[in-house]
This record gives sequence, structure tokens and C-alpha cells, in this order.
Amino acid sequence: MAPHKKSARRRKAWIVFADQSGISLLPAVRATWAPRGQTPVLRHRFSWSKISVMGALAYRWDGSEAALVFGFQAEAYDTDTVIEFLEDFHDHFAGDKITLIWDRLPSHRSAEMIDWISQQRSWLMVEYLPPYGHDLNPIELLWGNMKGTELANLCPKTIEEARAAAETALERAGVDTQLCFKFLEHTGLSL
Repeated sequence: MAPHKKSARRRKAWIVFADQSGISLLPAVRATWAPRGQTPVLRHRFSWSKISVMGALAYRWDGSEAALVFGFQAEAYDTDTVIEFLEDFHDHFAGDKITLIWDRLPSHRSAEMIDWISQQRSWLMVEYLPPYGHDLNPIELLWGNMKGTELANLCPKTIEEARAAAETALERAGVDTQLCFKFLEHTGLSL
């Protein structure tokens, strides 16, 4: 068993996979069906307007529960906003212990972040995914699910419309515990 799994079991900690993604007015083009001779056409505003979403898929150490926590903001997430997200996340889980697993983005490895993490040792332990290990992060599958369903071929007129569709997708996935566990299973990881 991997050391972080043993530690999470010993500490009775949630195992949490976190990541960020972006949503824009450009449609996530997916294959679709149409009557023969009537090629579907997506009409959209060519705009680079986008919002950022940060999500955390959390699994109870004993595999009895899964949860999804997410947040949106207009700009890209940086060290300060990631710290704010993690503080809100900590409040959401009422002070439970957390083993956080994420990639090596600069905001995850900055001096400010490392200093903040060192002050949270009573409840937070951080592990990094291996380089190019995005396929080991179940939340990547959540982003794909969201962009392949509610956001698929969506041509929103405003960024608020895109955000509403993304929020609907995340709420749908968040209440489906079985789907959250399927994302983890698909990575080949176990608790």
C-alpha cells in the first residue's frame, strides 16, 4: 500500500484530489447525430471570455463516502485564491483531516503555498502527482464528463450562461456518489 494511503487510513483522513479548469464561450465540440444531409452547425461568439473553476473530489479513507467541492472565479487561480479555496474546503469538512493530492502547478509549489501548508499540519498533508500524471487524477475525468455532457456543443451568449451550465454539471456529479467512485476506479487507483 502506498505510504499516503497508509497515512490517510491511520489519520482517518479524507483523500482529496484537486485541480483547476477553465470554461469559455467557445463550445466544447462533440460528435452528434443529425438527419442525413443536414450537417449540424454551431454558431457562437468568438470570444476569449472565460472563467476558472477549482474542484476537489474527496473520498473518505474507508471508502464509505465521496464528495465534490468546487468554486468559480473570473481570473485564473493563483496561490492566494487556491489558499482561500482550501480554507473554505477545510471549513466545509468541519476540520476533518485531509490528504491532498494534486499536480505540480507553480501555485501549488510556491514559497507562499509551502509556508501556508506547513502551518496547517494539524489537518493537512499534501502529496504531489508524478509529472505528467494527470491520468491519475480522478477530477480530470470530472472535467471531461462536464465538458462532454452539459457543455457539449453549448454555444452560450454570456459567460454567466456557461457558468450556469457548468454548475449544473458539477452539482449533478457531486450528488452521484457512485459516479465519483467510478472516476477514481477509472484511474486505476484505490483507497
